[in-house]
Amino acid sequence: MKVGNKEIGAGFPAYVIAEMSANHAGSLTRAKEIIHAAKESGADCIKIQTYTPDTMTMDCDNDYFKISEGTWDGENLYHLYEKAYTPWEWQQELKEEAEKAGIDFLSTPFDKTSVDFLEELGVECYKIASFELVDLPLISYIAAKGKPIIMSTGMSTLGEIEQAVQTIKNAGNSQFALLRCASAYPAITDDMNIKTMQNMEQIFQVPVGLSDHSMGSVGAVTAVALGAKIIEKHFCMDRSIENPDSSFSMNPAEFAQMVKDIRQAEKAIGTVKYGVSRQEESNIVFRRSIFCVQDIKKGEKLSEQNVRIIRPGYGLEPKYYPQVLGQRALRDIKRGTPLRLEWIGE
Repeated sequence: MKVGNKEIGAGFPAYVIAEMSANHAGSLTRAKEIIHAAKESGADCIKIQTYTPDTMTMDCDNDYFKISEGTWDGENLYHLYEKAYTPWEWQQELKEEAEKAGIDFLSTPFDKTSVDFLEELGVECYKIASFELVDLPLISYIAAKGKPIIMSTGMSTLGEIEQAVQTIKNAGNSQFALLRCASAYPAITDDMNIKTMQNMEQIFQVPVGLSDHSMGSVGAVTAVALGAKIIEKHFCMDRSIENPDSSFSMNPAEFAQMVKDIRQAEKAIGTVKYGVSRQEESNIVFRRSIFCVQDIKKGEKLSEQNVRIIRPGYGLEPKYYPQVLGQRALRDIKRGTPLRLEWIGE
């Protein structure tokens, strides 16, 4: 698939998304700072979320709408989204700021009105959150726009993923990728099960990646080593700036180090290649070969006492050693001389 001018898939570098989410903490100025900091930290894309409290849930205080554990323990859903959402009146300006910074811009819509709004903004790609993977009518509506889709799969059974994928295809859209995700905030490494990402790639034959809510970059780098072509990570200016997402977000220095590690991992993965690499060329001489370890007179037989397989590699290859033993020297050979085939005979 292609997002903007970047190809995503085999043979291309991993596409790294910086998720702003609530880390603007209610400040448009800070939101713009995050866009530029993400670009400087090596992100390919800045992602926001497009919703209001009313498009996400309803304003109700009964127990169904209360969070009873985790990072947001004690919060009411409606009031949490009031704190976390990105005002819609900012989003055109943020998109323009991303264009100035030279970084891709995409968003996660959560209902039809937010999709329509993003269509008016002219977004080139959509993200579908893990929690919305079961909202097949919304997925169908997004897919029908014909734009590339990146869909997270946290909490989903294989059957649920299959239904969502088929919904995208039924809308005539084949430009999509699937992200493995542990939908916990923060996620712990033990529950990431990144091999599931590989299995999704085998089953659905689309680019895969990781939406990573864990602390640190181990999960992201491991995912790239296992074939991830998209990495998504929450990004903040500083975790001390309190907001609903700050506690599990990376600051610019951490994000930059993660991107550096990802790029190094990609170089280490490389391609299938046998033989001497350019870096190894100067060391090939330190392989073993057959050397004369004693002075040998013309006519003298070669034996385990006067020829040995040692380093360096200037003499005959070790595979010839059995044939060399018992041969006679056709000339005097000094100790410490690499053996040559033309110097010996029956």
